Amino acid sequence: MLDRREFLQTTGIAAAALAKNPRALTLDAQKAKSDKEPRLFVGCCAISYSKQLRSGQMTMEEFIRKGVDLQLDGVDMTVYFLESTEPSYLTSLRHLAFNNAISFSGAACGASMVQADKTKRAQVLDDIKKWVDVTDQLGASHLRIFGGKLPPGATTDQGIAWCIEVMKPASDYAGRRGITLGLEDHGGVTQQADAILEIIHGVDSPFARITLDITHFIPTAKADGYAQIEVCIPYATMTHIRYRFDSGELIDLDRVWQMFAKVGFKGYMSAEYENEKEDAITGVPRLIGDMRKLSRKYSAV
Repeated sequence: MLDRREFLQTTGIAAAALAKNPRALTLDAQKAKSDKEPRLFVGCCAISYSKQLRSGQMTMEEFIRKGVDLQLDGVDMTVYFLESTEPSYLTSLRHLAFNNAISFSGAACGASMVQADKTKRAQVLDDIKKWVDVTDQLGASHLRIFGGKLPPGATTDQGIAWCIEVMKPASDYAGRRGITLGLEDHGGVTQQADAILEIIHGVDSPFARITLDITHFIPTAKADGYAQIEVCIPYATMTHIRYRFDSGELIDLDRVWQMFAKVGFKGYMSAEYENEKEDAITGVPRLIGDMRKLSRKYSAV
């Protein structure tokens, strides 16, 4: 037992040590500091090798090993290229990734929620649930989905409402498994930042976020591509990286990384190498190399 004098001396010494050691932060201060620090990890989407995967030149197992060879932090499993959805096959992919110390940054399905027919919207919901289960079996925590192109005669407001109708219960289902749905700004109703943000706010779930592809936003008189990227970053759980906007204009990747770092983004900057003149076999490693330099420059880890 310490008497009062000994106690005061001991606590005084501890307080002096804390004052001299700037790293001895309180838990609250540590949390505030970590919230601001960006953690930018380098990944790659399987669709980057779509030519090789579709032709049979590459399997998903080989894609995982390619990720290891490229020293990636994670690979994104585009489900178009899975041989099956049998548990034994999915478990084997998960085990291969674990044995090679590489993470699955997520999975990506092609489900599009903009359907004028209510029965079709229900079918899309079932489809998303199926891919949530596959994502869960793979041991990943993120699934990319689409909004989709508006049917003839449909308005943007209708498309937004249909997306919210499907994504709200889909997010509830995914959330019970700890999986976040990332709505990609890919074609149709989600190619404007204000529309995709309206959907996310309408769903109002911590498991409903944005897969932020930096290439797809359509510039407006009020907001160019960079401005639309920037307003979506706080809601992003993953981003897809290419060299060019859909218009063909080169992207200032350093500027993009700065924007993500500024808000303390934590997640995967994933190469999605498509529509480039250079073959993926040489083009993907080049893109990954540029991404790695930027992540080292701007990430806290």
